[in-house]
Amino acid sequence: MSAANQSNALIRSIVLGAAGYSGAELAVILARNPFFELCGAYASAGRTPESFSSLYPRYKQQLDIMVQPWLDTLAAELSGKVDVAFLALPHEASEAVTPLLLAQGIDVVDLSGAFRLKQAELYPQYYGYEHQHPELLQEAVYSLMEWQTTPLPRLISVPGCYPTACTLALLPIIKAGLVADNCIPVINAISGVSGAGRKAALSTSFCEVGTNAYGFFKHRHRPEIEQNLGRKVVFTPHLGNFKRGILATSVVTLKPGVSANEITSVFTQAYANKPLVRLLSHSPNVADVAGTPYCDIFWQQDGEQLVVVSAIDNLLKGAAAQAMQAANVRFSKPETAGLFAGVVNE
Repeated sequence: MSAANQSNALIRSIVLGAAGYSGAELAVILARNPFFELCGAYASAGRTPESFSSLYPRYKQQLDIMVQPWLDTLAAELSGKVDVAFLALPHEASEAVTPLLLAQGIDVVDLSGAFRLKQAELYPQYYGYEHQHPELLQEAVYSLMEWQTTPLPRLISVPGCYPTACTLALLPIIKAGLVADNCIPVINAISGVSGAGRKAALSTSFCEVGTNAYGFFKHRHRPEIEQNLGRKVVFTPHLGNFKRGILATSVVTLKPGVSANEITSVFTQAYANKPLVRLLSHSPNVADVAGTPYCDIFWQQDGEQLVVVSAIDNLLKGAAAQAMQAANVRFSKPETAGLFAGVVNE
């Protein structure tokens, strides 16, 4: 544990990838978290230094920190000056910089997929590259915080947005043994265009986007969901013509005789003391979670068929808010500190 854990000193933090949507959300959250200090914000090496508020004008005179280009030589310079680095980077970039930061005594909270999967051999198939640091896959702890039971180490891997929504919906009933043994959950999930990042592309241009399915059977979040649930799934993501949020509809077959009261009891017990999960009596709406750190969950049963609907903000509960939630716990601070700070891209 860093010295920051031993005292009332602010937790000194930096964000790599602060120009993108998730990284920007993190910068705002950290700046407003009373237990953390945002000491630096960085973007890719080729960028010209630019103030955060010029990238996101709504924060002028609120968060004017300079977003500097990142160079790997900075890791050594930051030794002893930073307690934790949040990485909102492409997967391979996160994987490359993480060992450099860890070697300097800096904790890492990684929002990419670089350390989510425990099997290195899955990376070429689902991420398109060979993992260069497989030893760190075992060191990293996957921080789905509502189900986190072990102490968080120096390397924290933040779950993906789709897996967060799907896992929170299905894990209670699977762990309780209510789902038929031979059931393969069928999950259809739709995300807003912010999930594709801030970089301009015709396929994610707001005027070009309708609603379509993609990534059939090969989406990189499929093995992550399967790892979480302990069973195969059929996962089909969709892109929707709205800015932010994910709505996931998961269908499973229950064991014979499972009652509605049993299902209600399982969900209630699983999330009774989890402040960022809201159990609803009506189907969730992405508009109600956009700009919040919540996951909303609703279910309906028809005999042995169960439909569970979950909704999250892909940039917050699916990324930045969950990273902050994990860091709060890692540094023994209130779990939800800083999580109601407002949003970057409404």
